[in-house]
Amino acid sequence: MDYVKRLVSGDGALSGISKDIEAFAGIMEKAARNGGTIFTCGNGGSASDADHISGELLKSFIIKRKVSSSTLRRLVELHGEAGVGLAGNLEEGIRSVPFGAFQAFLSAYGNDVEWKMAYAQLLYVMGREGDVLVGISCSGNAENVSNAFKVAKLKGVTTVLLTGRGGGRCIKDADLAVMVPEKDTYRIQEYHSRIYHAVCAEVERRIFGGKA
Repeated sequence: MDYVKRLVSGDGALSGISKDIEAFAGIMEKAARNGGTIFTCGNGGSASDADHISGELLKSFIIKRKVSSSTLRRLVELHGEAGVGLAGNLEEGIRSVPFGAFQAFLSAYGNDVEWKMAYAQLLYVMGREGDVLVGISCSGNAENVSNAFKVAKLKGVTTVLLTGRGGGRCIKDADLAVMVPEKDTYRIQEYHSRIYHAVCAEVERRIFGGKA
């Protein structure tokens, strides 16, 4: 049983959005396999969740992701014995960038231009066709997330919205909306955490091997 199926089977409240959660994992897997970047964004607690998602993707989560034998050989060729140590402390990862981490840029853009366009600007510069943007908004009405989704259409970036009941303004520009069956912010965030952990674990399993 994979991690997404395990999550859904253990919580009847998620049965109604099981296909959306599975589609979320599929979108992430496709981007990762094709060398795309998974961008994440949100506000407040959701910004922390966005950062958390990127953290699970960039390094080993449940499965130890050792570097390939070819990488080990090349590091030894370049650095001799030190290359062995480097290889032992490097891990394979999935390209991911949390937009909330760009504090200098965000404060500058918010001050000099327009805060609600800051995430859109980051995606405009860095996003490429085949990439994914995961936007998290409990209300679904975060204007900076909505604007980033609009720019994603221009750039050919697939968008996934994590939100609560209703979906808000962001839903109309999202390629996929995962709407948890709650309306209170803290409950929505609790569900979001469970969902993205299951999705990250499942994507890791599919790409790097191992059993759930």
